[in-house]
Amino acid sequence: MTVRLATILGSLTGINVLLTFIYQWYIVTIIGPGTETDSFFASMVVPQLILTVVTGSLIFVLVPILATEQDDSFHQETWNFFLAIGVLFSVTTVILYLTTNYWVPMTVPGFSPHSKTLTIALTKIQLVGMLFTALAGVLGAAYNAKQQFVWVSLSPVFSTIIGLIFLVCLLPRMGVMAAAWAMVLKMFIQMALLLPILGKFKRLDFESIAFKKAWTKLKPLLLGNTYSKTDQLIDRFLASMAPMGELSLLHLSQQIYGAGNQVITSAIASPMVPLLAQKASSGEWNTFKDISKKRLSVVVWLTGIILLVIIVIGRPILSVVFGHGRFLAAQLQYFWLILIALAGVLIGGAMGQILSTSFYAKGNTHTPTKIGVIGFSIGIVLKLTGFNLFGVIGVALANSIYLFLNAFIMQYYLTKNLEILIHAPNIVSKTRF
Repeated sequence: MTVRLATILGSLTGINVLLTFIYQWYIVTIIGPGTETDSFFASMVVPQLILTVVTGSLIFVLVPILATEQDDSFHQETWNFFLAIGVLFSVTTVILYLTTNYWVPMTVPGFSPHSKTLTIALTKIQLVGMLFTALAGVLGAAYNAKQQFVWVSLSPVFSTIIGLIFLVCLLPRMGVMAAAWAMVLKMFIQMALLLPILGKFKRLDFESIAFKKAWTKLKPLLLGNTYSKTDQLIDRFLASMAPMGELSLLHLSQQIYGAGNQVITSAIASPMVPLLAQKASSGEWNTFKDISKKRLSVVVWLTGIILLVIIVIGRPILSVVFGHGRFLAAQLQYFWLILIALAGVLIGGAMGQILSTSFYAKGNTHTPTKIGVIGFSIGIVLKLTGFNLFGVIGVALANSIYLFLNAFIMQYYLTKNLEILIHAPNIVSKTRF
């Protein structure tokens, strides 16, 4: 990937992240951190959890597989994955929608009855858009496999702009419900913009070798990630028992760092998947190692600089951005402290993206999944302890610690595995841990 392409992708993703931030900024400044925003952000957790598990896994599994397919075979496999995910998420959406009254209240035990009812209504709306986002994930993987990275980053910009216009027009009249429907509209438009990669319609072929291969690689990721990615659910569960508005502040803080990691993923991690897959296929392990190491070094420096800026001038920046509307001075101070406590999410999370991408590109989905499961198990204990001691700040600190731990362990095993492959290239590349 050229520097020019990385700059373009980073810029486009940065624009989309900024627009998404404006979307959430508009909601909390107009409505104010409180019952409605807490319910809105809580309603996003389960749909986003499912999407993170499935679509995140799809990208890293499908891109290397589709990158080796050509012409008609490529379109057949893309249709296979598109239709299969469409069926899977349609069924999942219906089941979750019909049972929201039962499972949603269990995710926010600290909410009042009114807040739980509002969260249920908002969750039903969010579930509608979940299908569109899942399908967009498959289409985005197909574009990445063809190394057509720009449109994958540009399409969300268009869809987010339209969703933001919808939000600004209807939030004063519909309240927080408008925010939920704006998300659905955004997801649908993004999917629609990516549809051309499918080509002419093709029937689902369950006997496809690539389809079976993808499912084999997806199973450990889905099983492991379903567990390890529930961190947001646990965070919201605990934050629902904190003072009103703190759940919204925790969510915004995580979204800010998540946005930064999204830029890194789009500009640095995702484009290196097909490149690393090709190097792995040809046995060029020294080159593979160099690419991964350089990308890791870049993200550590970038995130380190961002963290320094937040520590030094983050408080006045927050005052400029949020210090109006219904934000209180005490909420701004707490917001800043949460951001500092989440430092490990920014740096460790970015490191994890590069390292897990390197594992996936060489066909190893087991090692990062196992590390994620073990790290998250430790994280649960840390979250519970942290919340009891320091409230939401303690939850943020727990996230930082376990994500740093995950990154360092992954780095150790990736380095160990690559050294074996470099010196004994005939050994199978999947390190079991």
